[in-house]
Formats: sequence, C-alpha cells, structure tokens
Amino acid sequence: MQNLLLSYYGDDLTGSTDVMEALELGGVPTVLFMRRPNAAMLAQFSHCRAIGLAGTSRSEAPLWMDTNLREAFAWLKTLNAALCHYKVCSTFDSSPTIGSIGRAIEIGRSVFAQDSVPLLVGAPQLKRYTAFGHLFAAYREKYFRIDRHPVMSRHPTTPMDESDLLIHLSRQTELTSGLVDLATLQSAGRSEAFDRLFAEGTDIVLVDVDNRETQALAGKEIWRVRKPGGSFVVGSSGIEYALLAEWVSNGTVSAEPKFSPPGAADRVAVVSGSCSPTTERQIRHALTDGFDGIEVDPVELISEASGDAIARAVSAGRSSLEAGRSVVLYTALGPAADRGAEIDRQEGARHKLGRGLGELLRALTIEQNLQRVVIAGGDTSSHALGQMGVDALTVRMPLPASPGSPLCVAHSRIKAIDGLEVALKGGQVGTDRYFSAIRDGLRS
Repeated sequence: MQNLLLSYYGDDLTGSTDVMEALELGGVPTVLFMRRPNAAMLAQFSHCRAIGLAGTSRSEAPLWMDTNLREAFAWLKTLNAALCHYKVCSTFDSSPTIGSIGRAIEIGRSVFAQDSVPLLVGAPQLKRYTAFGHLFAAYREKYFRIDRHPVMSRHPTTPMDESDLLIHLSRQTELTSGLVDLATLQSAGRSEAFDRLFAEGTDIVLVDVDNRETQALAGKEIWRVRKPGGSFVVGSSGIEYALLAEWVSNGTVSAEPKFSPPGAADRVAVVSGSCSPTTERQIRHALTDGFDGIEVDPVELISEASGDAIARAVSAGRSSLEAGRSVVLYTALGPAADRGAEIDRQEGARHKLGRGLGELLRALTIEQNLQRVVIAGGDTSSHALGQMGVDALTVRMPLPASPGSPLCVAHSRIKAIDGLEVALKGGQVGTDRYFSAIRDGLRS
C-alpha cells in the first residue's frame, strides 16, 4: 500500500465503522476488513488511504488481548501507515477485566517500540467532550459527566463510575500518564507542553477536546509528533476528526466526498442484541412504522437448543418478509428486559448470542434475497457480522442525523452477501426513527 495515512483496529464493529465514516466524510478512501486480508483482497482496495481491522477487544479479557491484539498490531505495523490508531468507544467504558484500554496501550507501546502514546477521546461530532481530563457525554439533548450519565454509568458490563479518564486508566495499567488540558492546548506553549511530556517519557498523554477548535489543535500536535515509520495512537473517532482538520489545513487531503442517495428498500431485516433505552425507542418506533417485531429468547439462543430458537426466528421473520413487511428480531426491549445475569452464567455466552443473531440474519438475507439489513448493538455487531460471511466493508452513505452509524456495503466471497447494504449501530447511537430511516433511504 502506498501513501497510507492511517491504519486502525476497532475494538468493536460499530466503532470500526464509525472511524470509516469519519474518514470517508473527510475525503479519505477507507476499507474495513473483518479479518486479516490476503494479498489479493488487499490489492482489491489498493486505492484506499486508510485500512481498518474490525475487532472484538471491547468485550474481551486481557489474556485474549495479549495474543490477539499483539498479532493485529504487528500486522497493522507492516502497512507502514503514518499513524496506527487503536479505536475505543467515545464513552471509554472499560474495566481491568473486560475491554481493558490500559492493557491495549501496553501492547501497542510494545509492538511499536514507543515510549509516549497520545490519547484523545473527545469528539464534538458525537457529543463527547473532555475538559481537564474529565469526560462528558450527551443523552437526549442533555449533557452529563460520564459517571452521572443515565446509561453509561449503569452499563451492564462496564459501568463508568469515574469521569477522570486518567484515574479510570490507572485501574487498568501501571503506565504513567499526563494531560494536555484545555488551557494549555489553547496557549502559545502548546507544542512545548507536548514535547515536555514526551521528553519526560510520560507513557500516556491525554489531550482535552471540547469543541472543533481544540480538536483541530489536538490534531495538529498528534500529526506533528508522529515518528518516521508510523506512530501508535489511542482514542475515539475524535482522532480521525482531529487529524482531518490538520490534513485539510496542510493540504494532505482535499477531495470532496460524494455520496449518491441509496433510495428506499422494499424490506429490511434488523437484528438487535442491545439492551439500551436508545435502541428500545428505535424498536418501538419501528413497530409503529411498518415493522413487525419478533422477540428472540437470549437464554435459549445460547443454550443447547439454540438451533431450534434460530429456526423459529427465521420462520417468523420469513412470514413477515414474504408479506412485504420489514422485521426487527430482538433479544431485549430496553434495560428492563436485560437478562445479562442469566446469560453471563455461561462463559462466552455474549459472543454466542451475537453469532446466533448473525446466523439467523444470514439465513433470512440469503433466502429472501434482502438488499439491506441492520445489526444493532456494538458487541453484537462484531460477532453477528462474523457469521454473515463478510470479508470487508466500505461506506455506502453516511447518516448525518446519526453520526457513527453509516450504511455500508459488504464485500464477500458469498454471492448472496456480496454487495449487501449493512447498517451497524451501537446501542446508544441514532435517532428514534433510525431503523425506519435506513429502510427509507436515509431520509431524516
């Protein structure tokens, strides 16, 4: 690959498509691979200036990371991109035992032989902000410190009970850390502050971002301090938005993105493994707007009788789709229906849940010749799409009303899957009519 600006690893699938969308909107052709591609697959996307690898580390343990992340980072390093980005969720939810961002930074530092790792989490485009090291996020047009956020402070797997990101990280790693705060970032001594932290060997350097102006300043510094041969950086898709501001400023990129409207689909199928209240509202809205709802028992889906559960769900979905109606197949309708305690009694059950949803969606897609589908839930998406036979994704059309959840095109060796339009959304992402908007061709 020539002149590659960025390589990245997404800690879940929806986060990976979030990065791809940001880059494409900025005029940077991007491809997201589901697994390490062979030479022929890589050559198919030789025009791209950014390459992503979709992962599942957000829901994995540190021991899994030690092997799998190390191998992924080592491969990404061989691409010789100017920067390699470990992409994390903009809500930064993680723990010492699940999705440890601290452990991921340790591994990245080792693979890239790098002392100081820039960390940027704030992304105004997603209504995420960092101020003096503390993270804030929006929910239904109100703004909360992350440890008081109505959803993320109560996340079923990795609740955020600390808004100071460096304190949060200190529970996951013994690496040293420092902060380039808003006041410093906007001062004449910005570059000197960066250089001092790097010269002192500070392991993790968090950079505040609270608006697009500070985002651009952060991007300028991250690009300036990169090393020849490629540097390792960590953060949300705020990294891409920050870098794009700098790349436009210095003339690195200039192309205007062009997206043709996809038009409406006659029928779509949605699978959801999300317990989020945001997804609940989206499902309830869809049920009033031409979708049929099919509840799928998550406990049965991970049991020895999972084949029967999938067969029943496929049969029910078939009936709706053959009647010309779209369908939502869901394992929960909001937090009150969360059966996580039962699911977690079985090791690896959440991964199996996602794979089961992917299996039933694949069956409906092939049988009904569907042209457009949706997978809801960050952890669900990674494992579900893995069952679909998808090799890579590219952006078909961004969804401006719901940044971070574009409509993508699947590339596959399976004829019925190749060219399929796929929308992937995290639990907290999207307006109430997200599923309807995808069906109707992304009209707001």
